[in-house]
Amino acid sequence: MQASEARRAVAAALSIARSLGLTADEAIALNDSNKLTLRLLPCDVLARVAPAAHQVARFEVEVAQRLAEAGRPVAALEPRVEPRVHERDGFVVTLWTYYEPVVLREVPPADYADALRRLHTGMRGLDLPAPHFTDRVEQARRLVADRDRTPALADADRELLGDALRSLGRAIGERGGAGQLLHGEPHPGNVLSTENGPLFIDFETCCHGPVEFDLAHAPEEVGEHYPGVDRDLLRECRILVLAMITAWRWDRDDQLPGGRRLGIEWLGRLRSALDRNGLDTHG
Repeated sequence: MQASEARRAVAAALSIARSLGLTADEAIALNDSNKLTLRLLPCDVLARVAPAAHQVARFEVEVAQRLAEAGRPVAALEPRVEPRVHERDGFVVTLWTYYEPVVLREVPPADYADALRRLHTGMRGLDLPAPHFTDRVEQARRLVADRDRTPALADADRELLGDALRSLGRAIGERGGAGQLLHGEPHPGNVLSTENGPLFIDFETCCHGPVEFDLAHAPEEVGEHYPGVDRDLLRECRILVLAMITAWRWDRDDQLPGGRRLGIEWLGRLRSALDRNGLDTHG
């Protein structure tokens, strides 16, 4: 968020927390991208703040609440207040349990895989509307095709990304079938390492597809511990996900720190992966 917008977002979160009877005198920014994640003190609540147009917050609250009630490994909503989306001054705010991180500890691959498997089991029981993963692939392809939104992308790189997204998205869609409801982006940044084990956060990217699409976001070792994986499908999904995250980095409005550097690096990785796996993206 821009600095002025972030100040208003912080004020909205503090105001809402106080109106709900929570003692909130200070806000510490933990993450700032398309939404702002804050730790409110001394009540020790996690607040996620996004522009009011970000109505996916309602969907995220419903998914997280239902998965938590089913005992799945997800971060819980703040239990001291009603589990819902709050609105103020052009922002939507959701309040969550704050988990003290386990210092200097990565989630072991076997634990990561088991948590993701249990998450998927819970998500199969949710009858909620969500896009197919190929819709997200198409969003990335349209971004790459739009020269106004990706002005710094060279023609050869634009062609490479567009072809990879189109051909891999189609091939995986045909092989993976309807699939199931997925997290959408269960990468390490969306997994909390807590004393209660790994917990997943950020369900705004939920989509339908094969579990291999979710696994493609996790470290490679995780896939080795997940039962029943189609290895060829997972390999193609990893390349597709690489193409997608590379596309986002070339968006002129991308706010990820060091995003352009990553975009250049990932283009090189994508070329190598396509060559190494003998994938023809021109079909």
